[in-house]
Amino acid sequence: MKSIFVTLLFTLFSVSVSAQNKTFQLSTHILDVSKGMPAAGVSIRLEKYNEPSKLWTFVDEKKTDSNGRIPDFLPAEKGNANTGIFRLIYYTNDYFKRDKIESFYPFIEVVFEIKDQNHYHVPITLSAYGYSTYRGS
Repeated sequence: MKSIFVTLLFTLFSVSVSAQNKTFQLSTHILDVSKGMPAAGVSIRLEKYNEPSKLWTFVDEKKTDSNGRIPDFLPAEKGNANTGIFRLIYYTNDYFKRDKIESFYPFIEVVFEIKDQNHYHVPITLSAYGYSTYRGS
């Protein structure tokens, strides 16, 4: 009887822990190549394009962590893909102003399309006068 109780308790604990671990369909990060370091504290806004109205709608806005990452845009739900055209807006002006660095780009917009339920990672490499982006993994 005791072993059944322990097994049941372990099963309930395992289910509750796994239920709290959400997976996300979109992540991003910024590497400041002029410093060779992540860009922490940068606000990034996520928007979705509405094709019929030709307007962008707000989805979420977050700040990069100490590793320059935002790992948790677009919660992934089984059977519900976050498909469509999205835009990440990286507000880089304040990041450079903190270090008293002149910058050419006050913000950077990256537009991309999600076509399935796969995870999409959209990083940028950044300097005061240039940037690059790619689809990461």
